[in-house]
This record gives sequence, structure tokens and C-alpha cells, in this order.
Amino acid sequence: MALPLYCNNYNYSMNNSRFAISLHILTLLEKAKGELMSSDYIAGSININPVLVRKELSNLRNHGFVESKEGKNGGSSLAKSADNICLDEVYSAVKQNNLLGVSKNTPNPQCPVGKQINKHLDNLYESTEKVLLKELSGKTLADFSRAFD
Repeated sequence: MALPLYCNNYNYSMNNSRFAISLHILTLLEKAKGELMSSDYIAGSININPVLVRKELSNLRNHGFVESKEGKNGGSSLAKSADNICLDEVYSAVKQNNLLGVSKNTPNPQCPVGKQINKHLDNLYESTEKVLLKELSGKTLADFSRAFD
């Protein structure tokens, strides 16, 4: 099955799209049912450069989700059953920053809000991420993949 060539203008924001890209990769591999998939094929489906796919495959391999075979007839496949891959584990494997970001400025310590804002933002971010992780922990790759049947 041929897919269109990837487009170089895909917005590859590291933190915001890594989960979506990794979940796309894992879903393709689940649908392949053990057949090896090339990074070029995967890149065509996602519409990104194969180099970016290989980077994510490497990370997924390092976390035990994917196994790869090098060479002309090589490719990648799932390293374990989709029923044994929880989406919170995938999220944790690709997460680089807090879900809602981080404050890059240093507020005025003389201001009643400024001197406490980062502490309260950190608490808000942490509680929000816990809700997300709880939701993702109740879903497996197999659950997600069934939506494509």
C-alpha cells in the first residue's frame, strides 16, 4: 500500500505533537499485526520526515514498546501486545515539559501575586496532569486502535 510522500511543512512541536506522533506510530504497528513497517511508510502516513519518525521509533524502542530490525527488509513492530501498552505509559515516555507549559519569567517578589504565582501554577499544573494521566491509564493501545476498525 503506497502512501503519499511526506511534507516538510508539518509542525513538529516537540512537546505538543510527540504524543500524537508516537500514538500514530504505535497504532500503525498494531494494525500491521507483526508485519514490519518501514519508517518511510510510517512517515507517509503521518506526513512528516522519516528522520523524525526514526527519532520517535528510537524513543519508543528504548521504552520497550517497539522492536526494530535493521537492513533492506527491516522495519519496526510492536514489542508487546497492544493490550499491554497503556496510554499513560506512552505519554510519560514522550513527555518533556508540563502539560500546560512553564513560566519563563521571574515575577516581582514584592507583588502579592508575583511572589506566589509560580508555586500556585505548579500546583495547578501538577493536579491537571494527574487527571490526564488517570484518564490515559484506563486506556490501552488496543482500545485506541479499535476506533479505526
